[in-house]
Amino acid sequence: PLIGLANPGRSMLTVDGAEHRRLRTLVAQALTPRRVERMRGRIEQLTQELLDALPADGGSVDLKAAFAYPLPMYVVADLMGIETGRLPRLKALFEKFFSTQTPPDEVVATLAELAQTMGETVAAKRAAPGDDLTSALVLASEDGDRLTDAEIVSTLQLMVAAGHETTISLIVNAVVNLSTHPEQRALVLSGAVGWPAVIEETLRWSTPTSHVLIRFATEDVPVGDKVIPAGDALIVSYGAIGRDERAHGPSAGAFDITREVGANRHISFGHGPHVCPGAALSRLEAGVALPALYARFPRLDLAVPAAELRHKPVVTQNDLFELPVLLEP
Repeated sequence: PLIGLANPGRSMLTVDGAEHRRLRTLVAQALTPRRVERMRGRIEQLTQELLDALPADGGSVDLKAAFAYPLPMYVVADLMGIETGRLPRLKALFEKFFSTQTPPDEVVATLAELAQTMGETVAAKRAAPGDDLTSALVLASEDGDRLTDAEIVSTLQLMVAAGHETTISLIVNAVVNLSTHPEQRALVLSGAVGWPAVIEETLRWSTPTSHVLIRFATEDVPVGDKVIPAGDALIVSYGAIGRDERAHGPSAGAFDITREVGANRHISFGHGPHVCPGAALSRLEAGVALPALYARFPRLDLAVPAAELRHKPVVTQNDLFELPVLLEP
């Protein structure tokens, strides 16, 4: 089941040094801060449309399916220039890819279909470029140091997967955290604490990416009194790092939006040269979606006890199957 995670293709995630700098530089030319900020209006529009579709007079709804999932998917489709008609199939493919319960032969078939789908998108943008990130990557590959089609396809797979899964979990986990900590929700709704604190504490305490994809040590790495030999495969727990008392103080195990010690020292978007290039977009989406959601439904609460929420059997993501809530205007 981990075949896809151990061999996810050649992209920024899987290379280091000069090769990584080359790929990241070309991607950075396409995913600029200006392009991200230009998405704000579209994110606000999508947020309001999704909120308008929810029952205005209250009731129970799966907030993940109705709000937290479609918003990032539509945003990443707009950003990458992917036809919205492809989104349901892409959702199913990525769920198979990340699940530890997918049989190996299905993982191989899933990877092949993902590559074919992304390849068709690249071919379409090469023939008729638009104002989207895929077209920008294609154009960047045409001048000087080129991105090959295979590199663009792997980059698209990485950015579509990371661009929606992380943000979905960020929004879902923030709602769960505020619902299970009503005194902190009151602080936010009163304006005593800002939404950025909610977002950063959610990223730290219930990080969307629970474990980093399988990595391989390129040299012997000392960790405490142990040594990870060169060539060994490993999975790093972002969740454990987020609750490390050495970084976040003795209350690291508690959700606290008023936290001062180590409040922003999480690595939920990675670290160093491999820090996620889409981190600003994910924060922007959550920063638009969460205030709008609670402005519309300030008494929103879980429809089931938190202990009954069903977590997905996924190595990399801290994700739920659904988020049943009661909408309280």
